[in-house]
Amino acid sequence: MRYTVPEDARSNAKLLLAATAVSIVLWFIPYAEYLVFPFRLFVTLIHESGHALVAFLTGGSVQSLTIAADGSGLVYSSSSSLLGQIFTSSAGYVGTMVFGVFLLYLIRKNVSPNKILFGSGVFILVISVVFGLLSPIFNFLSLQVGFGSVVFTLFVAAALAAALFAAAKFANERTARWITGFLAVQCLLNAISDLKTVLFINAPVVGADMQNDASNMANATGLPAFVWVVVWIVISLGLLFLGVRMYTSVRSTSHDDSVFGENL
Repeated sequence: MRYTVPEDARSNAKLLLAATAVSIVLWFIPYAEYLVFPFRLFVTLIHESGHALVAFLTGGSVQSLTIAADGSGLVYSSSSSLLGQIFTSSAGYVGTMVFGVFLLYLIRKNVSPNKILFGSGVFILVISVVFGLLSPIFNFLSLQVGFGSVVFTLFVAAALAAALFAAAKFANERTARWITGFLAVQCLLNAISDLKTVLFINAPVVGADMQNDASNMANATGLPAFVWVVVWIVISLGLLFLGVRMYTSVRSTSHDDSVFGENL
C-alpha cells in the first residue's frame, strides 16, 4: 500500500497550506491581530454557538449568548442532566473544530464556496438572533448580561453575516474558495491555540483561578479541569487529523493493492 496526494486534491491542499501559512505568519506580525479581528469574532461566535446549540439539543435552556470586544464570549445555559452539561461544556472547542473540518469537507466535495459562505452567514445570523436576542428577551428577568453586550453581539453578527453575504455574491469562485479555506483554518488554529491557553490556566500548581469551560466541567463532574482540557485536545487533534486526511485524500484501486491519499 502506498500513499500520495491525488491529482484532484492538490489544488485544495495548496490552498489549505497557503491559508495556514498566512494565519501563522500573522501571529508574529505586530498589530496584525487587528487585521484578523473579524475572523477572531467569527470563531468566537462559532464557539459560543456550539455551547448554545448543544445545550438546546440536550434538553437544556439557553438564557443568552454574547461576545465581547476583546474576542471572548459567554453563554448562560442550564442543562437538564449531567450528560447534557458535559456535552454542552465540551461543545465550544470541539464544536469549533467540527465546524472547521466541516468547511474542509464541503470544499473537498466541490460544494460551491460561494454557497458555503452564504450558508455560514445564515448560520451565525440565525444563531445570534435566536440565542443572542430572543433568548435574552424571554429570560429578561433572569438575564445576567448587560443590554450593551446583547447589542454588541447582534451588531457583530449582522456585520459578519453581511460580509459573508457580500463575499458569496460578488467574489469569484477562486477568491470565495480562499476565504472559505481561511475561515476553516482560523477555526482549527484558534481552537487549538485557545485549548493551549486553557491548558496552562488549569495546569496543576502553576495554573490560575479563572472561570472557563474546563473549570465548569470540573465543578460538574469532580474530575480536575486539567484532565478535561487534555481530553478536548486529544479529540481536537483527532478531528484535525481526520479533516486534513479527508481534505487531501481519495480512494482508488490498482491491480495489486488499494491506493489511498496521504495527508500533507
